[in-house]
Amino acid sequence: MADRVLYTFDWVPELPRGFVRDLRVRWALEEAGLPYRVQGVPFKNRGDPHFAHQPFGQVPWLTDGDISIFESGAILLHLGERSPSLMPADPRCRAETQQWLFAALNSVEMPALPWALFKFAGDEADTPGRRHLEKFLALRLGHMEPVLAAREWLVGPFTLADIAMADVLRLVDRFDGLAAYPACRAYVARATGRPAFQKAHADQMAHFAAAD
Repeated sequence: MADRVLYTFDWVPELPRGFVRDLRVRWALEEAGLPYRVQGVPFKNRGDPHFAHQPFGQVPWLTDGDISIFESGAILLHLGERSPSLMPADPRCRAETQQWLFAALNSVEMPALPWALFKFAGDEADTPGRRHLEKFLALRLGHMEPVLAAREWLVGPFTLADIAMADVLRLVDRFDGLAAYPACRAYVARATGRPAFQKAHADQMAHFAAAD
């Protein structure tokens, strides 16, 4: 059996803990029951070996035998090819899973991430750009609300698309951004109530705390 290794930072400050994107990969691996181990890499002084695997100096990346792959969405697709619990075999469901994965990482995360970065920084300045961003996020959440009100999971069964979408929406909910979107908030609660998420989250928190 090939050695499967998830690489993440050896330590991060307290604020982003629980939201570093290796959590998406941990969650998928736990859902699929795929064996893996976690390897820490320096948060500071990122060197050439790091950039050789992740050209932007970020995390995570995954090695699976002789394959090295970065970007959480790409890793989720890679793992989906190894587990029907992440990617359905039916062609229509596969296509829907892929489209919702990309929707999470593009249509929804595009406004959600910069919005959350302002919140993380405590920047509440009322500027034209900020107001535009608020409206952009509200538009995306407004479109997701009826979708999630009508279904338990995005494609029928729980899939890797739900891992991505729930993690993006979870970041918005971290700053109470889903207060006006009860279906989105309920979806996040369902997803994060899953045992695989609970273990992945606890493991990430413990990993970073161990380096304090």
